[in-house]
Amino acid sequence: MTGPTDAAGEQVTIPAKGIKEPVFGHSPKGGFRKHVLPGNKEFVVGDTIPRPKGGAGEGGKKASEDGEGEDGFSFTLTQDEYLEILFEGLELPDLVKKASVETETIGTRRAGLTTAGTPNNLNLVRTMRNSLGRRIALQRPSKATYDAVLSELLELEEITSPDEEEQARIVELRDKMAILDRRRKLVGYIDPIDLRFDTHVPEKIRNSKAVVFCLMDVSGSMQEREKDLAKRFFMLLHLFLERAYEHTEVVFVRHTHHAEEVDEETFFYARETGGTIVSTALTKMKEIIEERYPADEWNIYGAQASDGENFGNDSEKCRNILIDDIIPQCQYYAYVEIVGEEDEKLLSDSTAGADLWQNFLQVKEAHRQFEMRRVAEPGHIYPIFRELFAANKSEGAA
Repeated sequence: MTGPTDAAGEQVTIPAKGIKEPVFGHSPKGGFRKHVLPGNKEFVVGDTIPRPKGGAGEGGKKASEDGEGEDGFSFTLTQDEYLEILFEGLELPDLVKKASVETETIGTRRAGLTTAGTPNNLNLVRTMRNSLGRRIALQRPSKATYDAVLSELLELEEITSPDEEEQARIVELRDKMAILDRRRKLVGYIDPIDLRFDTHVPEKIRNSKAVVFCLMDVSGSMQEREKDLAKRFFMLLHLFLERAYEHTEVVFVRHTHHAEEVDEETFFYARETGGTIVSTALTKMKEIIEERYPADEWNIYGAQASDGENFGNDSEKCRNILIDDIIPQCQYYAYVEIVGEEDEKLLSDSTAGADLWQNFLQVKEAHRQFEMRRVAEPGHIYPIFRELFAANKSEGAA
């Protein structure tokens, strides 16, 4: 999907073939053919015909005298609409309303579909579904059917001296083409009755203050690949929080053998490195909670990313800090471990892992609001993010 971009949104074009129902067909690149095409005067059944050779000089665009075809379907997708699709059905699990800090704002919520609206509110999926159903019901000829009849007609018309049977077939195909053309014009691809638009109504939203701690390992064991995956996860989390929660604070903590609270730019772009002591980040989080975020007033969340490497017996210290001090004050805590693409055992077996993973498994057994996942490539980030922040996650939280 491509298109020019601007501040208002992006024009997205969907190829016409991309919205057709799949059908089975014979591959032109393999198998055996046992038929003779109409108009053939050289071959009989049993003859072997050389397969056409492909190459840079073959093919290319060809002109058409009749201009038949179908344009791609285009629509404009704004940044807000894209983020709404991206984060639909996600939430901060087990968000508790703290009466002492609740505020009230006016927001909007989706309230079904309507047949009239602005282009920005066009519901593409429902519109195309209605279009497809109408075309099937009214038996609009498909492009494949049209092309097959046209191809056969052109082949017969190229015959210099057609016999009576071939002439009769030409007349029949011309009549059929006229019917197909008329039906394709009468039954349009998109009709105004197909259009469906999302509607939104205002509603009062009661917001409770929440703070999300982002803890990222930037030690020497975290190479560029590992750091890139960690930043992708936190960037997705940051976008989600900015869009979905107006009164949510984000605390960024980077750690090597020591931890420090940093601003957003330093968190994502600083290049410092060092040794690996994971407990320093957890200790820093504990200190910040005690100083600024009392648990009786704030919903506290934690998100941590590391490659699983840790110094000495520090993993046991991490387990104790989480179980004794942090998790009891948290609504939810998510740990993401970044492993190598070749570590298939770690990806398939959640019980296998180094000391840090094994100690965090004990935290998970003790507290249901603690979740942990592994990623090995960029394609893992979004599915795992949806698992960690699914809307029904609160039902299983303690």
